Amino acid sequence: MDRRTTIKWMLAASAAWSFPEARGAPARPAIPARGYGTDPNLLKAYRRGELWPLTLSAPQRRLAGILADLIIPADAHSPSASAVGVVEFIDEWISAPYPLHLRDRTIVLDGFTWLDAEGARRSGKGFSDLDDSARLGICDAICNELHAAAEHRSAARFFAVYRDLTAGAFYSTPVGRKDLNFIGNVPLTRFDGPPPALLKSLGLL
Repeated sequence: MDRRTTIKWMLAASAAWSFPEARGAPARPAIPARGYGTDPNLLKAYRRGELWPLTLSAPQRRLAGILADLIIPADAHSPSASAVGVVEFIDEWISAPYPLHLRDRTIVLDGFTWLDAEGARRSGKGFSDLDDSARLGICDAICNELHAAAEHRSAARFFAVYRDLTAGAFYSTPVGRKDLNFIGNVPLTRFDGPPPALLKSLGLL
């Protein structure tokens, strides 16, 4: 089973726990927004960062795209995760001022710090500056929490959260829905109702 097919079966949200900051890591920036505010105007097209300040710096956005594309790379059927706006979705998600999003913000930012620290420990470079083989080596060590080494369990929890955010974002786009062969939300010229045999089996006919 290839990586993309595996991801398709991993869309259910997984539990995630707080991820400790790497020792000596810089302090996280202050939470950019608080409270729930007012309901958005659903008829308006909002610009990125208009509803609340965004979180990711340029280097973090680069890392976010690299990691998302390792999880869902381009293939013969569709482009990579970053090509369809997954990084933008994740940045919006972890910037939102709601409890779940604030929890994921901590997990994602601390996870990015860990990836850079692990890349430096292994190869003397930050994660984004490693070659694909080195990046995959790090991801292989944390892609399954059940099989991760004890010292990598927290990082594996981060990876699970990031994988779910990446997959959820990708497969909610038109490209992702097409990749899943999802045919919902399509207007019909007619609807004949449930098949008579089904209605009869349910005692409704």
